[in-house]
Amino acid sequence: MAMAPRLRKAALTAHVMCSVGWLGSVAVFLALAITGLTSTDGQLAGAVYVAMEVTTWSVIVPLSLASLLTGVIQSLGTPWGLLRHYWVVVKLALTVLATVLLLVHTQPIAYVADMAAGSAVTGAELGGLRVQLVADAAAALLVLLTTTALSVFKPQGRTRYGWRKRREQGQSSAVMGAV
Repeated sequence: MAMAPRLRKAALTAHVMCSVGWLGSVAVFLALAITGLTSTDGQLAGAVYVAMEVTTWSVIVPLSLASLLTGVIQSLGTPWGLLRHYWVVVKLALTVLATVLLLVHTQPIAYVADMAAGSAVTGAELGGLRVQLVADAAAALLVLLTTTALSVFKPQGRTRYGWRKRREQGQSSAVMGAV
């Protein structure tokens, strides 16, 4: 089902805005995580971890869900389709995986933020979790940059479903031309 051009452009605009917003907010999260890990000021580190939790729930989670939803809507309304091209399938899989892992990792974020809100964070306190927040954010940023590159370069390759749909459309076009 193809979308009308104006609707397609609106859906594409919404998807790009959500995706770019998600990418940018994860970059900010990474900067905050690095600041929290490396800061020698306990109050600053504590404030950073509280801000990270607010950012996660108020910005990153909504943008990840919106990016996933708008991406599915966009793919279903364009010739690219949801399952016709490998790059779309890979992008969908990475987006779903990133969203699920984000939701799983909200627990350590909340734990560090709760501990930081109770007292200043210094030195080795919560060391492993603080390093994990940096590593998770860096990995998320890499995944989001990969999905962005897939969207721009659109590597060749159709899925079996994509080849079958193409053949069916070719046959229906040939029938329509003969009528």
